[in-house]
Parts: sequence; C-alpha cells; structure tokens
Amino acid sequence: MQASKNPGIRDIALIALLTLLAVLVQGYHPGVEDAEVYLPGVKQALNPGLYPHNSEFLTAHAGMTLFPRLIAGSVRITHLPLDWVLLLWHLACIFLLLLGCWRLGRLVFSNSLACWGGVALISALLTITVAGTSLHLMDEYLNTRSFSAPAVVFVVLNVVERRFLRATLWCVFTAAIHPLMAVFGAAYAAVLLLLKSQRQPVAGKPGPALATTAALVPFGLLSGASDAYREAIVSRPYFFLLRWEWYEWLGVLAPIPLLWWFRWIGRKQNLPLLERMSTALAIFSLATVIAGLVMTVPPFFMGLVKLQPMRSFHLVYILFFLFVGGLLAQWVLKRHIWRWAVLFVPLAAGIFYAQHQTFPDTPHLELPGTAPRNSWVEAFLWIKSNTPEGAYFALDPDHMSLPGEDQHGFRAIAERSMLADNVKDRGVVTMFPALAETWRKQARATEGWKRFQISDFERLNRTFGVDWVVLVRSAIAGLPIQNAGDGQPGSSGLRCPYRNETLLVCRLN
Repeated sequence: MQASKNPGIRDIALIALLTLLAVLVQGYHPGVEDAEVYLPGVKQALNPGLYPHNSEFLTAHAGMTLFPRLIAGSVRITHLPLDWVLLLWHLACIFLLLLGCWRLGRLVFSNSLACWGGVALISALLTITVAGTSLHLMDEYLNTRSFSAPAVVFVVLNVVERRFLRATLWCVFTAAIHPLMAVFGAAYAAVLLLLKSQRQPVAGKPGPALATTAALVPFGLLSGASDAYREAIVSRPYFFLLRWEWYEWLGVLAPIPLLWWFRWIGRKQNLPLLERMSTALAIFSLATVIAGLVMTVPPFFMGLVKLQPMRSFHLVYILFFLFVGGLLAQWVLKRHIWRWAVLFVPLAAGIFYAQHQTFPDTPHLELPGTAPRNSWVEAFLWIKSNTPEGAYFALDPDHMSLPGEDQHGFRAIAERSMLADNVKDRGVVTMFPALAETWRKQARATEGWKRFQISDFERLNRTFGVDWVVLVRSAIAGLPIQNAGDGQPGSSGLRCPYRNETLLVCRLN
C-alpha cells in the first residue's frame, strides 16, 4: 500500500472551492426537514426558557447526541449569531467530507487525478437519495449526519492506514454525535480488517451484521409494539424493505455487482486497496440487505425496525461514488477538460433543478441576514419576535407537507412550543416509542383541522392549554376573525395580530 499523501495548499484551496460550489448547487435551507428535530435542541441549550410545552419531542433526540451542546458551545465561544455558526459548521462538514474522500482516494488509486474525480463526483451528488432510505449524502442544512458522514470516512481512512488509535477516536466522536452511524462505520471497518487477515475471504458472509442484530435482542428491542407506535411506524415506508419501490431496490442491488467489477479492476490494475475495499463493501452491502430483511419483514421484530439497518448504505454510497469518480477520471476523463465539463455541468444542473423543485417557494440559498421570501417563514419569524416564549401553538398537523410551506420547521424557526404534528413528530415517535401515546392523543385532537370552528379551538385550549393558532387564509371561511386591536377580552372570535398573503397568526380569546 502506498504511503498517505497530505494535501498541499493548492489541494486545500481546490477542496474549499468544491465545497462552495457544492453549496451553490445543492442550496442551503437551515430550518427545513430534520432541522425541526435537531435545531430546537440547540436553541433550548442556548435558552432553557424555550419550549416549555411538549419539550419531550425535542429532548428525546437532544439527549442522545452531543450535537446541541457542540453547536451551542460554538455560539458561546465565538460570540457569533447562531445562524452564522450553523452555516460555518455546514461548510466545514462538507469540506471535511471532501477532504477525507480526497485522502482516501490518494490511497486507493495510483493516479493522483483519480482522487479528484471521486471528490468532484461526491460534491456534485451531495443531495442524491440513498436508495429508499430517505437520506442524502449531505443535507441542505446542518444536522447530526453532517458530522457523522465525514467522521465515518475518517474512521475508514485511519483503519486503512492502520492508525487504530485515530480510528478509535473518530469512532468515539461519531458515536457521540450519531450512535447508529458509528455502528455502521465500525462494522465496515471490521469487515475490512477481517479481509486483511484472510487470504481467501468468503464472499457474501453476513456474520458480522447478523451478529450485531442478535446482540441487540437482550436490550429490549424485541419487545411488543403498542398500537400507537405501530400507527406511527407503518406510516414510514422507508423502514420496510418490502414496501420499497422497484427503483429503490435498484439503488440497493445495483451497486453490489458493480463493486465486484471494481474488485476485478483492482486486481487487474494492481490496485490492491480498491480490490479489498470493494470486496468488503460488497460483503457489507449484502449483509446489510439480509439484516434489513430479517429486521423489517417478520412482525415479531417490529421493535428492531427503528434501527434502520439499510441506512448503512449511506457509507456504501459515499465510497461507491468515490470509486466511480476515480475510475472515470483515470480511464475516461483523464486530462481532457471538455470531458469533465460534459459530465459535471449537466450533472450539477440536474441537481440544481431538482433542488429548486424540492423547495419551489423558497430562495435557493437562505443565508443569514437575507430577507425571507417564503410566507410561512415570514410568519414564523414574526411569531419569534412578537409572542411570549411560553406561547403554545397549534397548526395544521400536516403543515410541513402543505404546498408553499417547503418543509420548514415551526419549532426550528419560530422557537415556540407546538402540538405534535403528523410529519416530524410522528418520525420522532418511530425512534422513541414511549412518546407514541402522547403523539397520537395530540394528533387525533387536530384531525379535520381544515374544518375547525371556534369550539374546536376552545377544546384545544381547555385540553392542552393552546393559546395561539396559525391558520391558512384559504381555509378560514366562516370563522369570526378580528384584527389586532378589535374586540374585548373574553369576546368570541379569533384576534389575529399578524397576517400575510397566505397565513394568519391568531390568539385564542
């Protein structure tokens, strides 16, 4: 194995440039999707007075990861606004992912150009979906996977270089940020070491993955699931392999024979590390599919479904595209600039277009200090600045999936408590079954939201203490609406001190 080569100043500069280009292609949306799960934990760490109601939906995740304290600590140390800290960490995580892939590519390929092909391909495909797992290589916002992705690459890199202390430290850091991804990284590293110790490994041997599954049984993961938990988890088809679409299955099965082909290429071209890593990755992938079927098909294993073994393909995809890009650069693209342009310009344009379609009513880059141009974000920011920290809101339980909302998180942006919803809170329940009954009670209390009348809002107030609501203007026909200063205390109707072209923010009398 050739010695590792550290990047020079020009290499660092080019990786930094690719980082910026990657963000320009994928966009930046700090308050969308899973940011609704992770970002409130950061804000509560900075201000414990936030989220006095339903805080268990925040602390469930926050209590299992160093992420909130790491980001909150960064704010305190740098004295920078949180929005800037999030952006800088987002850039740093992408940079570290590309740097780790560059260093790994230098070990795998004999041609220095090949590692740049792998890095360029990964930077262009950051938001590609990993088969049917609902994951991207790197999200458009900062979360725990932003840290675990580069950290796992450095685990693999240091195992390859036989720097086991460094590998262990990276693995410990990954476990502190995202325990599940640390398990996947350690499992692949174990397969790599196992192959190193054997001259003729048995292909497709699923022992390590199945042993891990068996080891989890004593920890109560096979306990019976409640009806509320089943209701939550069956709403997530990506948990169950038999509910995947054919193209999602293709995303899992297609890489395996290609990895065996890469193994053959590595042997023929005297690239021993490519041969060994491709072999290990094929075995790891096959074992993951077997473990995924074992965990998600029999009803007896319902308690294991939340482990989501197929998410190990996040690491598989990173290494797979590193190999694909490296082989393309070495044997096809070479030093012909026009060939690189023919591949990467349409690819980047396609990803850019797909991202625009994913967030059609939101600016491509939601950078700190820029004015929001999404009516939901505008309303959430007004709520942040003009309502008490103890305010308790109710919204359409499906608001994150409504047209124009573009998956922005209410808690993440408005920094206020909210009744459990059917989108992200349901997802939290799939990982923390103890919250299932609370979620179902609140979700059922807001069923038929679009038909709610004053009596329904009064019921939410009496039952849960909700004192504010966010309403879509197109769905308020027949409701008595008052302006900010209208009405007397105790009068009927909704006093709505804020409104824009889409929403009303109203206080319950």
